[in-house]
Amino acid sequence: MNKEAELGKGASFSRTSRDRRSDRGRAKALAQGDIPPYTLVRLPLDEVATTPLNPRRRFGTDEDIARFGEELRVAQLHACVAVTRSAYLALWPDHAEHLDEAAQHVLINGERRVRSARHVSLTHLDFVIRDDLAATRETFINHLLRENLSRDDFDVIERAHGVKSLVDACAEEAGPRGAQTRAAEQLGRDKSWITNQLILLALPEELQARLSEGTLPERDGRVMARHAKENEELDVEGLLNHLEQTKQAEKDKKAKAAAALAAVNEPSEQAAIEAPAIPSPSAPVDIVNPAGGLGEPETSDWLSADNKPASAEESAIPDDDPLEQLEDFRRKAVKFANDMTGLEETYRRASKANPELAESHLKQILERLDRVGRHLQRRPKQAQEAV
Repeated sequence: MNKEAELGKGASFSRTSRDRRSDRGRAKALAQGDIPPYTLVRLPLDEVATTPLNPRRRFGTDEDIARFGEELRVAQLHACVAVTRSAYLALWPDHAEHLDEAAQHVLINGERRVRSARHVSLTHLDFVIRDDLAATRETFINHLLRENLSRDDFDVIERAHGVKSLVDACAEEAGPRGAQTRAAEQLGRDKSWITNQLILLALPEELQARLSEGTLPERDGRVMARHAKENEELDVEGLLNHLEQTKQAEKDKKAKAAAALAAVNEPSEQAAIEAPAIPSPSAPVDIVNPAGGLGEPETSDWLSADNKPASAEESAIPDDDPLEQLEDFRRKAVKFANDMTGLEETYRRASKANPELAESHLKQILERLDRVGRHLQRRPKQAQEAV
């Protein structure tokens, strides 16, 4: 192996021409924004240390790392990002013991590249030195976390620990009460997203491991985590039992809602067959009125009670004729059943548009149906026996 291959000199970044401007020309270009306030440098990997603040712990199998290392030998498409040792220790002076004496820079982005290069014995990589990213702890961790959030292999527990680190850093700047809101703004997320990440850390380590391995869905993890936070005495078995009970309750609720929808739709379809055809307003037809003669079509058959006053016939129902009043209720029930045709399909489409609002509307419908049923169940016992 020649020296150039050993050092990774085939990297595209290594061939990038360095800025040859004079100091004065460079200062002018910086002021105009023509060039970034940093340059590409090639550093020995022995002089670069990783940070324990990186929440990412999984970098792939040895085979994956070796393959990536060989790709870096051919071409390094993206430079690593680092800060100087002094800038890093100004933020975390207690990390001095973690850094080797030879380390003059601390990695902020590109740890997998560094690990892979070392794995295949490469000695140098291209870096961008960004001490501006070490202005505050919050800035450093925000940049550290942002790159990882875009990775498909960044598991949920690593992500949760990273979010917690950012929230802790934000608390130093904004205080504990505004820390989560500040972290959400930094990452361009909702505060609820931050809360959903942090809650996972309330789980026992065994369940956190299942989340990391992908054998436990994140949604199930959140259900158990919320319960664990309110019931700290529960062990893994107790939390899994709670999850099963929650899932069963959801299944029962959906089954009940489906049955209620079916009950509403079935009679409405039957009523549509048995009920007389609804006259068209543009083509009046003769119908038989209750007295047996011909009369005007009843607009109540096709107009809803919400957009018309009571008809003369409706208002003429005598108060002392309960059978006629009951017949009026029957007509209204037939119309209601007709109106409910297609409710199930409408509910399904509405649920896709706005699940919460659709569920609220359906709940109100079912509550009113249930109320009518309860009233009818209270009818006199003699009437029930007569039927």
